[in-house]
Amino acid sequence: VQLQASGGGLVQAGGSLRLSCAASVRTFSSHSMGWFRQAPGKEREFVAAISRSGGITDYIDSVKGRFTISRDNANNAMYLRMSNLKPEDTAVYYCAARDSYHPISTASGSYAYWGQGTQVTVSS
Repeated sequence: VQLQASGGGLVQAGGSLRLSCAASVRTFSSHSMGWFRQAPGKEREFVAAISRSGGITDYIDSVKGRFTISRDNANNAMYLRMSNLKPEDTAVYYCAARDSYHPISTASGSYAYWGQGTQVTVSS
């Protein structure tokens, strides 16, 4: 499984961005997926996760109501729509995939495959 994250950039507080994660895998729909982020000097943290079908999602409390995770299994893609961005959302954002047929998870250690990260910078 190869993952490629894109869509990051510089945005003012209150603005929006949509991150994309393109997956090179034959059976994308068999993988639960997630987004994580890492700010300078901080540990990587869970942001959002989505089940194989997209029917179950989970979010860290600080982004609930502002971020929306989704996926398009027909096109091997996952997205993170981020709205009302805050300076504390500044980080490198990573997409990740679990091994096939594993359930949704918030634990970074449970993800087997990682993309290279895309920088999101929110100015105040």
